[in-house]
Amino acid sequence: MADFTSAFAARFATFLDYREARGFKRETYLRHLLKFDRWCLEQRPDYVELKRELVHDWIDDGEASAYEISHRAKTMRQLGKYLGALGEDVYVLPDKYAPIKSKAVPYIFTDAEMSALFAAVDLLPPKKSEPFLNEIVPTLFRLTYTCGLRPNESRELLAENVDLSTGEILITHTKLNKERIVVMSDDMIAYANKYDSRRRVFGSGNAYFFPSASGAAIRSDTIYAAFNNAWANADLPGKYPQKVRVYDLRHRFASACLNRWLDNGENLMAMLPFLREYMGHSTLSATAYYVHILPENIVKSSAIDWERFDSMFPEVAK
Repeated sequence: MADFTSAFAARFATFLDYREARGFKRETYLRHLLKFDRWCLEQRPDYVELKRELVHDWIDDGEASAYEISHRAKTMRQLGKYLGALGEDVYVLPDKYAPIKSKAVPYIFTDAEMSALFAAVDLLPPKKSEPFLNEIVPTLFRLTYTCGLRPNESRELLAENVDLSTGEILITHTKLNKERIVVMSDDMIAYANKYDSRRRVFGSGNAYFFPSASGAAIRSDTIYAAFNNAWANADLPGKYPQKVRVYDLRHRFASACLNRWLDNGENLMAMLPFLREYMGHSTLSATAYYVHILPENIVKSSAIDWERFDSMFPEVAK
């Protein structure tokens, strides 16, 4: 339960309850509301209404990064809309103010890059704050890739939801709070079993499959830093100016599935719904997006009827 203490405490709590009741995750706005709550208590304790000057003063307080500002803006905009719908006289931040940056362009790793990346992952050292990091991340990143998971889905995976005999994994911490089951490959099951024998020692009593030394799930910034370190140390020729993300492992999974189906002569139009369910996309067009980022020589394949494809998914840019 969030510990809100400012004059807005009750309204923050009901806003989060409303969001959760609609199927969204509380965590989306919780962190920023907690920051705003503490700031109001310390800097504006007399304010009891969501007024323009209050919103703008907090969004850009002179210390927040551009990324932080954009997320504060989104939080204040949604909060204002919610309170306004309840009849309160509040300030609603304009939609064009400090918009969230567009989605990062997916990076699709080549086979050589994947081999070099995981070789570097296997050499990552432990950290003082996470003494078993070197044992956790090789399995975490492999599971993220081979099962096409979102980074937080693998990071927050509960041990009780992993069946290492059948390879079935129940994913509960999803983007839209919609549970689904994915299945590991035989190689991944064997790898995960070896890891689990060690996890039961260093993570004894921790509910998470990838436990932190603190007793919770391993932190997102910890795995992101480990991933970036591995990429920087990967034995590959040349330099890679573009940034890569843990999420790119999920992109690689999707493109690999599509490539395999094309090689096998499958009808992609018929196979996309299966990939959608496996990856947990809310719409089929979100899955179809991956068809458009396949290499050019592949997308020219006769297995894709582009005229029909684009008529079905007009919102997916080629």
